[in-house]
Amino acid sequence: MTRPRLLPALALLALAALYALWFRGDRHYTAVLLVFCLPPFLLALGHFLRRPRAPFWAGVFALFWFAHAVMVAWSRPAEAGYAWAGILLSVGLVLMTSWPALRARFGRKAAS
Repeated sequence: MTRPRLLPALALLALAALYALWFRGDRHYTAVLLVFCLPPFLLALGHFLRRPRAPFWAGVFALFWFAHAVMVAWSRPAEAGYAWAGILLSVGLVLMTSWPALRARFGRKAAS
């Protein structure tokens, strides 16, 4: 697997693990696994299987995870550590999944 696909896949797996750890012991843990852990896991699998739309959807979902983590960091100080880890991972995902398009759009043009 190429490095541009490996890093977002690992970040997605880290995000799934973060949510599984963050909400352990919650009485709705099955729902947490379905809503917060399964999507990043499936997107990581899509990265590993080289699905062309996996990076796009990872970036889209990362915006949701970012918004959730910011809300928690602001409103529940006891969970701020988990929230900041979620913020960093989701921002990293947005940057990693957008980087190839940003480089293509704003990178150096080949000399003709």
